[in-house]
Amino acid sequence: MAQKEEAAAAAAPASQNGEDLDDLENPEKLKELIELPPFEIVTGERLPVNFFKFQFRNVEYSSGRNKTFLCYVVEAQGKGGQVQASRGYLEDEHAAAHAEEAFFNTILPTFDPSLRYNVTWYVSSSPCAACADRIIKTLGKTKNLRLLILVGRLFMWEEPEIQTALKKLKEAGCKLRIMKPQDFEYIWQNFVEQEEGQSKAFEPWEDIQENFLYYEEKLADILK
Repeated sequence: MAQKEEAAAAAAPASQNGEDLDDLENPEKLKELIELPPFEIVTGERLPVNFFKFQFRNVEYSSGRNKTFLCYVVEAQGKGGQVQASRGYLEDEHAAAHAEEAFFNTILPTFDPSLRYNVTWYVSSSPCAACADRIIKTLGKTKNLRLLILVGRLFMWEEPEIQTALKKLKEAGCKLRIMKPQDFEYIWQNFVEQEEGQSKAFEPWEDIQENFLYYEEKLADILK
């Protein structure tokens, strides 16, 4: 599976969560990195503030953001109208699998045919071609699933393979759109850790609206 790596900076290495890495000559730090598992999916209800501010920022050139954060809302409705709702987030670690695929492996590995599923993803960047293919196959065999994907950035959108994958997602019935500033605020309120007893207001970054319009135009051109 292709790694979700966007153009990396030629400068000194930095943590994928926006924090500077310690000196890699430090034996303890090097030992810690070497002993990282080859694959891990991190799940939870709320992600740390610094992760959100770095990973979800809708910058045009997303150097250093080499992992995917996926916040999800799952609503399962029965025939009687009762709705069971759940939410949380996934963060992919390393390169063995991506958060989109992990969602179907860990959060919704099976679908009850008696329920109707409405799933919304808020993802830091759009799917790679391999993940798009997994989504398409899942939608094709799961007729009681409706999926809306809101993305902060478009991943390698200039690549023909990616453009084809996004078009196929649309054809498969997946709704795909770029996050508006209000969507980032929704993530902040519902998926980001807040200090106990406090709820700090969302502070939009300077170019959030400009970058939304930039990506919205690119996506519209791809899907037309």
